[in-house]
Amino acid sequence: MTMSEPVEMPSLRAGRADLHAVPAVAGTAPRPATMREWAEAAARRRTRALHEVDARADKRHRDRGKRTARERVERLLDPGTFVEMRLFAKHEATGFGLEHQRPHGDGVVTGWGLVEGRKVFVFAHDARVFGGALGATFARKICALMDLAESTGAPVIGLNDGGGARIQEGISALDGFGEIFRRNVRSSGVIPQISVVLGSCAGGAVYSPALTDFVFMLEGSSSMFITGPDVVKAVTSEQVTQQELGGSAVHSERTGVAMFRAPDEDSLLEEVRYLLSFLPANNQELPPELPTSDSPDRRCEELVDYVPTSDRTPYDMRVVIESLVDRDEDCLEVHASFAPNIICALARLDGKVVGIVANQPLVLAGVLDIDASEKAARFVRTCDAFNIPLLTLVDVPGFLPGTDQEHSGVIRRGAKLLYAYCEATVPRVQVIVRKAYGGAYIVMDSKSIGADLSFAWPGNQIAVMGAAGAADIIFRREIAAAQNPERRRLELVEEYADTVLDPYVAAERGLVDDVIQPAETRAVLIRAFEMLHSKTDRRPDRKHGNIPL
Repeated sequence: MTMSEPVEMPSLRAGRADLHAVPAVAGTAPRPATMREWAEAAARRRTRALHEVDARADKRHRDRGKRTARERVERLLDPGTFVEMRLFAKHEATGFGLEHQRPHGDGVVTGWGLVEGRKVFVFAHDARVFGGALGATFARKICALMDLAESTGAPVIGLNDGGGARIQEGISALDGFGEIFRRNVRSSGVIPQISVVLGSCAGGAVYSPALTDFVFMLEGSSSMFITGPDVVKAVTSEQVTQQELGGSAVHSERTGVAMFRAPDEDSLLEEVRYLLSFLPANNQELPPELPTSDSPDRRCEELVDYVPTSDRTPYDMRVVIESLVDRDEDCLEVHASFAPNIICALARLDGKVVGIVANQPLVLAGVLDIDASEKAARFVRTCDAFNIPLLTLVDVPGFLPGTDQEHSGVIRRGAKLLYAYCEATVPRVQVIVRKAYGGAYIVMDSKSIGADLSFAWPGNQIAVMGAAGAADIIFRREIAAAQNPERRRLELVEEYADTVLDPYVAAERGLVDDVIQPAETRAVLIRAFEMLHSKTDRRPDRKHGNIPL
């Protein structure tokens, strides 16, 4: 055929059979001819895609006592509510034999469903496919899910069980991680993001959970680390197991990466569901309010005799919290095993969610240190981002002294809690239970840094330091010159306490709004938060603050 010769084209009036005819190929199934046949073929293909997995990988996975990705999703969500996205997605990589291994879904299950009737989005790594390692298509599926979650204003839950980047895909896999991280940050403070680590989470994969609001880990089988035991041994000659390097105990007790841990998948996923009951769907909504049978006027008579008057006698602040909050629902402690000298918990007062920050006199006398400051700062910022009012229960002797704290940066890192409270715009109520000394008094949401209301129990002490320490400094010479220095010291300590530490001194200066009866604290708090419900707080326009990271 020459350029001048006409080219024959199918007639626009040709029948559909002519236009779509497919040559028959020996040994292949005939092409469906009706919609019913197409639907039946599609159903068969869906079934194959749902069950397509290497038998040996599946056996290894189940021999470890693990659920599959879809089984985990079904366990997390309300029965029958999961809707899967992009089941038929396949990777497009070539080389290293990848072109011959193109499983449906590419190793990650994505979709949405309901938890207690509320919409959530979820993705789950399938460790049976490429070891759960992330490739470009894998990442695109997660990014599409995160984009939908952000645009519709619903939480994202990631069930992590994978081996980091898919090495065969090289830079494309790294680019995929970057796209996920960017979305983690963009959605931060907009929708709740929850990471559940159910197996290995290594290399670049660990940064996505680190950027989310809450991290859950499974005891005994989950781990998180940048470089694994083999690399550590090669570089440092140190021999360490996966659990010793980055197991759930390490991250829930020492590093603070994990907020929650549980011994089995059922209890871990149930804890995720319980956490969601305290969170709004997004930052434009209020947390869920639940009916309660606990009277808002209930008196807490047990508190009158529970808290010791001596500032050196320990007690369990959790008992105080449990007495104040609604009794028909358990409060949820966050980071319970990390920095136990401060308590962070979600609970309800008259059915409405509050975030509680409280010193714990049972551990290190409730002192503030680096870990406690960072733990509480993160919790305060999370509550503020999701419209959860803050209740601060104060019984603090100060910041922990010592070269270890100073050299580890307590000035910069302790300032994070101060910054978090100053920045918070949600309703904020402070209750001074027993003592509040020095800079720690200021940091624990004092009126001077923006608490809306401050209450104190009778006998509380607010000062630069305790009476004994103050008297030793102020009256040092007088004590040394006395005929009986010890007796004179005790007299001066009592004089200082009566003059400075009286709770009504702070009330006279407006630094405490009222001195209240311990038994009436619950009723006072409920009325206070009800009044603050319509609070607005306008701040200067700015790109963002510069928190001392």
